[in-house]
Amino acid sequence: MQDDFFEKVYAVVRKIPNGKVTTYGAIAKAIGSPQSARVVGYAMNNAHAHEDVPAHRVVNRKGLLTGKHHFSSSDAMQRLLEAEGVEVTDDKIQNFEQHLWKPKK
Repeated sequence: MQDDFFEKVYAVVRKIPNGKVTTYGAIAKAIGSPQSARVVGYAMNNAHAHEDVPAHRVVNRKGLLTGKHHFSSSDAMQRLLEAEGVEVTDDKIQNFEQHLWKPKK
């Protein structure tokens, strides 16, 4: 059952456009599990096993890079976002609303 949930999460994350980010809660809501933002986080912790999942595009509801410690280096998530034109200062997405992508159910 966990694998099915994780795959639903990864399917949404694969749709996040370049230069955009979304939140754990928005993903949970999109897959019909709005109370499970924390479980989406668990799924993202395991996303490194899937090269086609752009995990760097998932942030918390305030635009903070809370998952950065799951990358190969402490600044990898920020560098990946900046390469897509997303400005990050002090581990926070600048102009967060401009970069926020809301997945559809």
